[in-house]
Amino acid sequence: MKFTIYGSGCAKCKQLTENAELAANSKGIVYELVKVTDTNAIIDAGIMRTPALAIDDEIVIEGKVASTEEVSNFLG
Repeated sequence: MKFTIYGSGCAKCKQLTENAELAANSKGIVYELVKVTDTNAIIDAGIMRTPALAIDDEIVIEGKVASTEEVSNFLG
């Protein structure tokens, strides 16, 4: 599974990263984590608001810090 975090590297982006990692670890999911901080790459991905999270290249959260539980719901 691949997590992509889109954002500037701010505190909210870091919290979303931590929550995604906690959700995956709690389910025993092996994942790859990619952080995208380049503004042009974020825009090219169609992200309008950060932080954002994509799971396996599908944007699932945009413009907010999702809780561990919210991320977990996307993991099945």
